[in-house]
Amino acid sequence: MTDLIIQGICGRMGGALIEKAAQREDCRIIAGVDQTAGEISGIPVFASLDELTVRGVLIDFSSPKGAVNAANYCAEYGMPCVICSTGLTKEDEAALEAASARVPVFRSANMSVGVNVLIELARRATRLFDGEFDIEIIEKHHHNKLDAPSGTALMIADAINEEAGNAYEYVYDRHDVRRKRGKQELGISSVRGGGIVGDHDVLFCGPEEVVTLSHVAQSRGVFADGAIQAALFVDGAQPGYYTMTDMLRGKMQCI
Repeated sequence: MTDLIIQGICGRMGGALIEKAAQREDCRIIAGVDQTAGEISGIPVFASLDELTVRGVLIDFSSPKGAVNAANYCAEYGMPCVICSTGLTKEDEAALEAASARVPVFRSANMSVGVNVLIELARRATRLFDGEFDIEIIEKHHHNKLDAPSGTALMIADAINEEAGNAYEYVYDRHDVRRKRGKQELGISSVRGGGIVGDHDVLFCGPEEVVTLSHVAQSRGVFADGAIQAALFVDGAQPGYYTMTDMLRGKMQCI
């Protein structure tokens, strides 16, 4: 049985994690951390990490600052952590990597297994098209999302760019770009509206054909499932920096 602690438990993803964990027999949520102490669904909620009285695998769905605090806290107390917050800076990511020298840190801007399969497919398509097709990424999210482009769109772009030897320049929105599209441009566009959970399209555009790779998240449950699977993976793992790629490539025993 893996004990879970959820930072951001009172948010939407916290609710999804509570629902998903209740359906499983291999894990349980023993505590939560949020802005106000109290209780949710019978789970004690603490107002800060420093007030925690229990230990387990910490899953963070909070903010960039909260993510770094979570990683540092876990490094200090020897707890594995799964960092799911988006909008992190390079400095924030560096702090997570530093913490991974002491404890297992699982990091992904998108915890959906399906999205990460999409990323692997985008890598392969990039290799096969070998620069002959223009590439555009379109992401769509609900109107409450703060960051744009999404962390997932950037994950996809970075994977494509890595496969292409970092040959691409990212272009965000074209309303002020008055020029013909460059061959080494990788366009990233954002849509915000309604209750869209998360849609991502990767377009490979040739002279007379277009190949589109798409992923549509129909509920937040897909992210909760992925986060719980990641928590089961890092529970008992050696210190290190783990990603969804490790799960997809057969390093995870629980799926």
